[in-house]
Amino acid sequence: MKYTEGMLQPGAMKDKTIIITGGGTGLGRSIGKYILQLGGNIVIASRKEDVLNKTASELTRETGGQILAVGCDVRHYEEIENVIRQTEERFGAVHGVLNNAAGNFISPTERLSHRAFDAVVDIVLKGTYYFSLAAGKNWIAKKQPGVFLNIVTTYAWTGSGYVVPSACGKAGVLALTRSLAVEWARYNIRTNAIAPGPFPTQGAWSRLLPGELAEKFNPANRIPLKRVGHHQEIANLAAYLLSDYSAFVNGEVITIDGGEWLRNGGEFSHLETIPSEMWDRLEKMRSQQTAKG
Repeated sequence: MKYTEGMLQPGAMKDKTIIITGGGTGLGRSIGKYILQLGGNIVIASRKEDVLNKTASELTRETGGQILAVGCDVRHYEEIENVIRQTEERFGAVHGVLNNAAGNFISPTERLSHRAFDAVVDIVLKGTYYFSLAAGKNWIAKKQPGVFLNIVTTYAWTGSGYVVPSACGKAGVLALTRSLAVEWARYNIRTNAIAPGPFPTQGAWSRLLPGELAEKFNPANRIPLKRVGHHQEIANLAAYLLSDYSAFVNGEVITIDGGEWLRNGGEFSHLETIPSEMWDRLEKMRSQQTAKG
């Protein structure tokens, strides 16, 4: 058995339907694929419907599983309610929510506008508590058990320079996770979180660390195990926490980072070595990305 292989028994997610925000790409896609392989159904939601539809088609072909793609901006509560409604119409019930949607960029804080700060915090924190509130109310009203799994970061508890909006948003999600785990346990609703280290995804790391920065600040060099994470590793952990195997795990935040945060603290604090001219280039690139929506 290798860490690149699935760890749960076949059928471990049979008849379970999981909503995954940010499920069209990256870690959300990888986790969703594994849930499908385990016999579950998934609903993937994000703002980019073309990406969602492409992913849904690919995952259906790769796994033969049942998947629903629904466009949703997690910053808008009524769109979240629509995702839940469409999920129940298609699959009958929602059994779990993976709050995975996020936004981030690196920048000295003094270079950020209040709108840039809002753009990250609104997706990370507001999107998570909006989805949690909508799904939680739905489960409570129907006296149905459920499980939340939130994706945070290790700098949610240490803080980190140069990603201050993300650190603030993820710290809020961490508090939300632990608070709801206590308050909603009486409704048989569990709430847990995963704090991943570097799990490179196509596009995400190149946007955060473009060009020569990707090699100069190679995250593998900061990790005691001297490698980055494999997507199957986090998919294994996520599927376990969303399954009935973890029925007594509640309010837990599990770090999966090869020992990185223990060695280094704030993940992006080392970026103080980047010269001002490089920040100018990164700021221009971020402005172009923001303008594209």
